[in-house]
Amino acid sequence: MAKTTSAINVNVDTQIKEEATTILKGLGLNMSTFINMALIQVVKRNGLPFEVNPTPSKEMLEALQEENEMINNPQKYPRYRNWEELKRALLSDD
Repeated sequence: MAKTTSAINVNVDTQIKEEATTILKGLGLNMSTFINMALIQVVKRNGLPFEVNPTPSKEMLEALQEENEMINNPQKYPRYRNWEELKRALLSDD
């Protein structure tokens, strides 16, 4: 019995596609073959076949620094006992 196939349409950054296509061509692969290989590995490993380590953005790093500052110096930051107190503080002109 013949295997059936399904099409996948994916939008990717044009430059990334061009660079990946060049690399894959150098390895003797085309995009379709690579994607099939990657999906087979996802199924075999029951997850991603590679480690994902996103690089945090500048905004994320600043937010983490601010969080650490708040944790280490809680006396510098206001405390609220309930939602109403917080809402009043946010709506006040002070």
